[in-house]
Amino acid sequence: MRDVQAMSQTERRLWLIERLRSEHAEYADLRVPTDEAGQRDLLRALMNVRPPEPVDAEFLAVQDTYLGERVAERGVTHVSDLRPVGDVGIKGQLYLWRGDITTLDADAIVNAANDQMLGCFVPGHHCIDNAIHTFAGVQLRLACAEIMAQRGRPEPTATATVTPGFNLPAAHVIHTVGPIVATGGPGPREELLLRRCYRSCLEAAEAAGCASIAFCCISTGVFRYPNEAAARVAVDEVSSWLEETGSDLRVVFNVFLEKDEQLYRKLLS
Repeated sequence: MRDVQAMSQTERRLWLIERLRSEHAEYADLRVPTDEAGQRDLLRALMNVRPPEPVDAEFLAVQDTYLGERVAERGVTHVSDLRPVGDVGIKGQLYLWRGDITTLDADAIVNAANDQMLGCFVPGHHCIDNAIHTFAGVQLRLACAEIMAQRGRPEPTATATVTPGFNLPAAHVIHTVGPIVATGGPGPREELLLRRCYRSCLEAAEAAGCASIAFCCISTGVFRYPNEAAARVAVDEVSSWLEETGSDLRVVFNVFLEKDEQLYRKLLS
């Protein structure tokens, strides 16, 4: 096995690209960019489309070292450094943070998954499922594939499945499939399912012994749940669960868009 620590990030990145290209003949003619940004995009794309196939220890050693350096480059946000929205009652357990959830060191981060639970196979797609699988590494898709093979059925909506975080700062990823909203907006069924998503994830985090959990905006985006309605459900269901259970779990509402930050800040004020 090669000396991974002696390799530069560029050498690791190019080595990973060549390994991934060599796995499938259709990628053999892909042009490898000469610039760093282009190489990063190509590596991400190749990782995104890689099926959950076995991988050897050398690949994992190079990949894990590369992703570890990427974490250091991108910077880690520590939950312990965040300020809660208030000091009294459950507000001392609620946090609002705008940023990239793959750089947050919560004990668990929530992934808005699809019912196949294998991540997003669209190269470079800017969804949270794609980002989490990219920066966790190929192990996450392999772990999810093993779970799905054992179950032999799609992941039901509003349940929660826990996996390791692998190369993410977060120790765990909690995968949940949110409701898809048809034309006309969410009805009572969709709201109930979204509430169950939050409750299932909270229960899973508690069962896993987590002290903190970070929620993305479940079902917004391609699942078309309106942002304001989804935020109201999220804040209400999390608050109700904390009050009912008396749990000490710290909950981060993670947002990426400015409009979501404004919505949550208003709801939490």
